[in-house]
Amino acid sequence: MDVVYGSMSTKVYSAATVGVDALLIEVEVDFSSGLHSFQIVGLADKAIEESKERISLALKNSGVKPPLSFHKKLIVNLAPADIKKEGSGYDLAIAVGFMLASEQLLIRDLGKIIFVGELALDGSLRKTPGVLPIVELAVKNGFESVFVPEENSKEASLFADKIRVFSFNNLKLLIMQLEKTITKPPLEHSFEYEAEQGELELDEISGLQNAKRALGIAAAGGHNLLFKGPPGTGKTLLAKALPELLPKLSLEEAIEITKIYSVSNLLDSKNPLISKRPFRNPHHTASVVSIVGGGQTPKPGEISLAHRGVLFLDETPEFNRLVLESLRQPLEEGVVTVSRARASLKFPARFILIAAMNPCPCGWFRDPRHECSCSMQTIQKYQRKISGPLLDRIDLILEVPRIGFEELKTKPKEKIGQIIKEKVGVARRIQKQRFEKNKILLNAEMKPKQIQEYCQLDQESERLLNQAEKQFILSPRSLHRIIKVARTIADLEQSKDIQLTHLAEALQYRE
Repeated sequence: MDVVYGSMSTKVYSAATVGVDALLIEVEVDFSSGLHSFQIVGLADKAIEESKERISLALKNSGVKPPLSFHKKLIVNLAPADIKKEGSGYDLAIAVGFMLASEQLLIRDLGKIIFVGELALDGSLRKTPGVLPIVELAVKNGFESVFVPEENSKEASLFADKIRVFSFNNLKLLIMQLEKTITKPPLEHSFEYEAEQGELELDEISGLQNAKRALGIAAAGGHNLLFKGPPGTGKTLLAKALPELLPKLSLEEAIEITKIYSVSNLLDSKNPLISKRPFRNPHHTASVVSIVGGGQTPKPGEISLAHRGVLFLDETPEFNRLVLESLRQPLEEGVVTVSRARASLKFPARFILIAAMNPCPCGWFRDPRHECSCSMQTIQKYQRKISGPLLDRIDLILEVPRIGFEELKTKPKEKIGQIIKEKVGVARRIQKQRFEKNKILLNAEMKPKQIQEYCQLDQESERLLNQAEKQFILSPRSLHRIIKVARTIADLEQSKDIQLTHLAEALQYRE
């Protein structure tokens, strides 16, 4: 005998990820007269269309009569209809909505619950991307509970002090919970945040005091940096040392980064919170989509995965020119916009860029110990691969020379890395106080109005900058970046005003 089904439509809630945020989705399920069919409408993608068979088998294997048992037309509407629905995270909400509509689940108070999760054929619940921003959405919109897959329980529990979060590894147990056949307690918020920081590696690098100084300036003010030099001079080691000079992540920053990794499905199920500053080092064969983000189902790229951390591009001229040019907007604005036919998505991308390059294809141009095999035309072509507009967005450009054996074996008399780190911490605190009424954190983020307010130059400094502008034909953007670097150098020295020496040092880091 068939189960009697109601004539009224039912509605449950799920959520979609849009960029790194979430959007509430209403899942409406209704039976109507007509030949048996199972339709999903509301701008659903192919993965959702294919979920019909998956959901039907998951229901059957969980002891629930599937849609085929009802000789009626089953319609599922995902609203709002103007938002493209992608992925398999709606499976659970559709299954619960169907059970309500077919009166196999006799509960009507589900309006304050969000359901998210992919169903396997055997009824088990699989890990779903974007659970962290979805739980955050539930908190902001006043929902009482969120039901998620067991594998997402760790990240979901980050908000367990603000909302009840239930996790299950299969549909059958979830049904029993809703019917109160079993009572599984919500997840506990047993989490205590402690930022991670690795060992300081800067002292492992011999010599290169100028490069270490530049790293300190970059860390203090959030400035982008280009290292030039022959192979084996320590450019990569210097780049890898930068994250350890940066302050530890605050909890707000950690959650901000973790949301990006959650949407990208890159979270570790055991340690879900990103508590260490990211360091991303993509290969030079990487595509525009893998660096910037996007794709058929838009995902954050390397520049977003490096948010609040470091993006290191080794052998920068070897990258595709389109890849390098695509960095221009994110470097300027701290976000990347991925345009699609129906909408534009924004992903955060506030990172410190460290680019490294050889002076020529063979690597030995102007090296006293090796003969360069490249023609001057080849060298110029190679160096032009980093365009003027991109160089304009790099604050510090520095030659990394080869060091001799004597300098290599000499141990430093003091822990220069720890000294730089402490100075960076002081400079960051100065900036935090300076910009407390602004929506920025670092000197590198200043706009022209803020430069005018916080970067006053004396007459001597103005005269020097004017002379440099004429001699090197500097663009307005380059001038602003020089002033911002000078402001950071002044902060490192705990100087209220930018002195002539600060500006002179900043000018040394331009070509």
